[in-house]
Order: sequence, then C-alpha cells, then structure tokens
Amino acid sequence: MRDVVIISKTIVRPESFEDGPDPVKIHLTPWDLFLLQSDYTQRGLLFPQPDPETNIISQLKSSLSVALKIFYPFAGRLVKTENEDDKTASFYINCDGSGVKFIHASALTVSVNDVLEPVDGIIVPGLLSEFFPVNGVLSCEGVSESLLAIQVTELKDGVFIGYGCNHMVTDGSSFWNFFKTWSEICYTGSDRKNFPPLKLPGWFLRGIDYPIRIPISETVISPVRFVSSDLQDKIFRFTSKETSELKEKANSEVDSKISSLQAVLAHMWRAIIRNRDLNPEEEIYCRLLMDMRRRLNPPLEKECFGNVVGFVTVTATVREVVNNGLGWAALQINKSVGSQTDENFRVFAENWVKKPRILNGNLGNKAMMSSSNSIGVSGSPWFDVYGNDFGWGKPIAVRGGPGNSSDGKLVVYSGVEDGTIEIQTSLTSRVMEKLSTDAEFLRHVYVGYAK
Repeated sequence: MRDVVIISKTIVRPESFEDGPDPVKIHLTPWDLFLLQSDYTQRGLLFPQPDPETNIISQLKSSLSVALKIFYPFAGRLVKTENEDDKTASFYINCDGSGVKFIHASALTVSVNDVLEPVDGIIVPGLLSEFFPVNGVLSCEGVSESLLAIQVTELKDGVFIGYGCNHMVTDGSSFWNFFKTWSEICYTGSDRKNFPPLKLPGWFLRGIDYPIRIPISETVISPVRFVSSDLQDKIFRFTSKETSELKEKANSEVDSKISSLQAVLAHMWRAIIRNRDLNPEEEIYCRLLMDMRRRLNPPLEKECFGNVVGFVTVTATVREVVNNGLGWAALQINKSVGSQTDENFRVFAENWVKKPRILNGNLGNKAMMSSSNSIGVSGSPWFDVYGNDFGWGKPIAVRGGPGNSSDGKLVVYSGVEDGTIEIQTSLTSRVMEKLSTDAEFLRHVYVGYAK
C-alpha cells in the first residue's frame, strides 16, 4: 500500500493584472546551458499541522498565483529551436504564463516524526521521493514540463511542501527569494504592489552572441540513466558551538581567515575520504557551487533573479587531505573559493561557447558534483529556509529530494537554531556505516534532528 495518495493535479498560472510585465524571452547563458541535462533541483519544507478549519490548498494556490506574477519566469516554458544550417539547437525561456504544476497529496499514515527521526537516522528514500514532484526529470525537458512544480502533502500531523525547479531558470539564492515572497503573500495577504519588480541580470551576455548554438548531439537525452540502489542519506548537524570550535581549530593550524562553513566542509571532506579506503596517492576532489553575484564586476544585486553560480573544484590527494589536518584542508577550500573572480567567470563562458560541454544526461549533475573520489556541495547556510511561514507556523525541517542524491553529495542548510549548519549527506551504505561510527568525525557532529 502506498503511503502517498495523489488527490489532485492542477496548473497554477500567474494572476492576471493590467500593469504586469509583458511576456519576455530570456536567452540562456553558458552557465544555464551547462545544466541542460541536470536533474531538477528538489527541496522541501516540513511544517506543523495547520488549523483544521484552514483551507491551505486554496490559500497556497491563490498566493502562488500572485507570487508567479512577480516571479514570472517560473510560469514560462523552455523553447528549443533546431538550426538545420549547422545541426545545432538553441534554447530560451518563453515567459508566456503557461503556469506551474501543483500537486495536492495525502499521506495520513506518515507522521512528522517519521520524517524527522527515521530508523538509525537514515532517511527512507522510497518514502521521501513520494513527497517531491518531477522525479527523474531533466532541465531540458522544460519544453513540456513546467519549470517549477509544487507538491503539498498533508501528513497525519503536519504538511510537507516539496518542489522541483529547473536549474537553468534559477539558483538557490533566487529560488528562496521567491519562496519567501510566496509565503509572505500567503501569510499576510499582501499583494504584488508591496514587492519590488523582478531584477534580471541582462548585462552579463555582453560579448557573447545569442541565442547560443549547441550541437544537437549534446542535447539528446540518454535512454539509460544510472540510479544507485546502495545510497543512504543522513542529516549531520553542527551546532553553533561545534562550528565555532572547528573554525577556531582550522585557523589555529594555518595563517588565514577560514570561515565556519569552510571548516565544517573540510571536516566532512576529511572524514568521508578517510572512510572510503582509497589509495593514498589517488587524486580526490571537493566540488562546490557558489553564488557569483557580488563577485562580478560590476556586481549584481543579491536579489537579482537567475542562475548565477560558479563551479569550484578543490584538488588534492587522499594522503594530503587525511594527513595534513583540518586547517590545511580548509585552506585549500578557502583558496579555491577566493580565486573565483569576474574574469574567471567570463573566461569560462567565452570558452564554453566555443566548445559547448553539457553534463552527461546519464548522470545529470551527479557526474560533476560527486563520485567515489569526490564530494559535491550545494546549498548554503545563508538561505533563509526557516523564515518561511505560510500562516500556520515556521518550518520544522528541510530536506532535499531524491533527484539530487548521489554518492558524496552534500546539501547544506541553515539549522533551526542560529549559527547551526545541517548537511544532508548521500553516501554508499558501507561508507555511511563507517562514517556514522567514526569517533573523530562525531566529536563535532550530531546525527539527526534537534528537538
């Protein structure tokens, strides 16, 4: 018997009003198109149970309609144009108001506690996957799929709001700005006039002809997609005290300014590599996505909508990471992050246009972000996920969906308590078991949910 029952599927379109923006085309950048065959980003928030008299589905749909008038790209569709003259394809987002998929579901046999405290701390993949829409959907499928899909699942004693979002349209920073706006409209009843118009970074295509042309061969979806059956997910939680201790330790070992997040990620990286039993001389990687808005010249406003992320790769050997200490590993992350400049960002774009390279559709973003000799980090503790209140209380927890799970994938969130960092970690069962009993690692980590 399935735990989740679909009650309805509808399309929510932007609220219609006379002074709204005219439909526009958004031409995609190299950073967008690089993710053409990546999975939809999936995240979800767990909420307390609303008052039974509250019609949350009606409220969520009506407020979403208003929010989509502001964040109109989400309600558009991807358009693919095949260029017969050179056997290439071009893509753009047509902001035509087609709307987003909205699913109402019920899982009355599932409790909030089932999500918060699964057996041995391991998130049940089969159950969690049913809380998210667009499982297995790639960004290039936005020609027919909505660019944003929402699923609201009513639990026995709570509500889970999961979403799937096309990564070519937006990054985490922009998405959580949208989510905050949606929740505020739902809670307060505020209309669009209380919110500033959407800001698009139109200038960063200077010097690049568009629409960008990609070989059609690069746009073909692989008929076989790899899905590991041996992955486990756990939430590792670092309190403000533990993050401060790791930061202090890292900075005491090297002469630099290591941040709390860099120290935490170095701690995770060292522990995972230590428990993978790799050859000491093997080359390993720590790959991160980072917001580039304030690093560009001129800088973009932090509220600027779109996908403006850079890709950072830290390279070392197993021996270096394991033997040189926390400070050394954190310093490598620090240096790599610091090296991401406006020039690097633009050089990537210029080179990419000359020779487009799409992430392998068989693995989606998993191919780049993680594997047995690397970790891949996405998310941020600076996203205000716990500030989203639709009118029945703030979130209890945040979770990532199955489309973003792969060996070595780390999704970073802020914790409920100030200064806390939570990391949803995907590893093979063997490595997860070893990591979960690693005394050195657990000295600074709490496994599970903080009551």
